[in-house]
Amino acid sequence: MNGDAILLMVLSLAVVWGGLVVSIIALRARPERVEFPPGGDDDHREDDAITERDT
Repeated sequence: MNGDAILLMVLSLAVVWGGLVVSIIALRARPERVEFPPGGDDDHREDDAITERDT
């Protein structure tokens, strides 16, 4: 490996692991919502739909 390849590898690892660290910090600061806005009731539309098969 030459110097350019090592530099690119280090930068890509920093981007990937840095994104993981930033996402963990963001989730710890603002976890999932406990309450949701009104209107999110399930109306079971998929129960009346035509059955789709992959065959």
